[in-house]
Amino acid sequence: MEGMPSPQTVSTRLQKIAELAGKAPEMAFTSLNHHIDINWLLEAYRRTRKDGAPGIDRQTAKEYEEKLVENLINLLNRFKSGLYKAPPVRRTYIPKGDGTKTRPIGIPTFEDKVLQKAVTMVLEAIYEQDFLDCSYGYRPGRSAHQALQTFWDQTMKMGGGYVLELDIQKFFDTLDHGHLRSFLDQRVRDGVIRRAIDKWLKAGVMEEGILWYPEDGSPQGGVVSPILANLYLHEVLDQWFMHEVVPRLSGKAFLIRYADDAVLVFSSERDANRVMEVLPKRFGKYELTLHPEKTKLVDFRRPSNRGNSSGSFDLLGFTHYWGKSRRNRWVIQRKTAKDRLSRAIKRIREWCKKYRHLPVRQQHQKLSRKLMGHNQYYGITGNYRAVSKFCHTVLKVWRKWLGQRSRRARMTWERFGKLLKRYPLPRPRIVRSIFSAAKP
Repeated sequence: MEGMPSPQTVSTRLQKIAELAGKAPEMAFTSLNHHIDINWLLEAYRRTRKDGAPGIDRQTAKEYEEKLVENLINLLNRFKSGLYKAPPVRRTYIPKGDGTKTRPIGIPTFEDKVLQKAVTMVLEAIYEQDFLDCSYGYRPGRSAHQALQTFWDQTMKMGGGYVLELDIQKFFDTLDHGHLRSFLDQRVRDGVIRRAIDKWLKAGVMEEGILWYPEDGSPQGGVVSPILANLYLHEVLDQWFMHEVVPRLSGKAFLIRYADDAVLVFSSERDANRVMEVLPKRFGKYELTLHPEKTKLVDFRRPSNRGNSSGSFDLLGFTHYWGKSRRNRWVIQRKTAKDRLSRAIKRIREWCKKYRHLPVRQQHQKLSRKLMGHNQYYGITGNYRAVSKFCHTVLKVWRKWLGQRSRRARMTWERFGKLLKRYPLPRPRIVRSIFSAAKP
């Protein structure tokens, strides 16, 4: 956008905050809000998604941009003076698992997203110096594929082991504000920033016209929520496990966490059982509850080490299991988890049905992006069959709903084949190789 300052000045200030946080790991910052000025808010605006759903005020990013500088100056003054009021989030629901269940998500107003992004930028500069390598979710420069690759590398080196799957019941809804404030006190004591965070924690939820105020939790969908959640589990799980638990174990162990999804891997069954016994008490201390059925221990040793076959488990959209490679060696293989594949197919069916009357060119463009996105995430070594199944299903579904556009013009496979020559869809392909990523 013309007239916006270079992000370089903001980046320089972020780097200085990060350097100071790294040099003084036990220091609590009492003065941070002076960094947030109009240039900082302009950069926060630049980093905020513009295509998200509007909040309760129904204001879009385009409408906010019409008087951008004026709006940001007004926002800055309210933020610094304490007059800013965090608007309630608009609650909606998105499919979960196989699509039969849903999970709530909060949608803030666009202006609130900008301010949350501005504060998140400050928090990230500090806490990125504290967070451990075992956490990957919603962190700059880190991804789900990096978490999957680290799991593959370390588990292969161990020859498999015992995988403890963690499932925290309604984590974002039960995150305790009192404990979160005590965690924040260790590093961030700036009054203006803490006041804003408190307002976001207390902001109401608007659902079907009814406004209510939850006592706990951090609304999913809020820009500041991921880093607050990461801070909470950094204290509750990451530091405790890596610095207190692992040194006391008899065998090897490691942790992989992506937001509130986590697995703990042990070379010793005795170690795994000991940790599994103390986990409910550890999480209960911080008002969190582990799902008694979904939190489980999986025997994930390499099958060649014993007579029977190994177990399997799901992590970050993939089912992990042992299988034979082309060289007849046991390796960890991954395929799209059943619930993720079912959900993806269901969304394609719903989209093709809803938009079947759009021009074919527009449908083709949208479906191509969906297929490329699916390939980009699920196109990993050993998962070609599942990726191919999804792509083939998209073809069948698209043909079906194109045939519903007119009773007179049937969409036969021959006619559909000619259409595909003009509008070809991306083919299934492997985008990421486990083995090339594992090489130094």
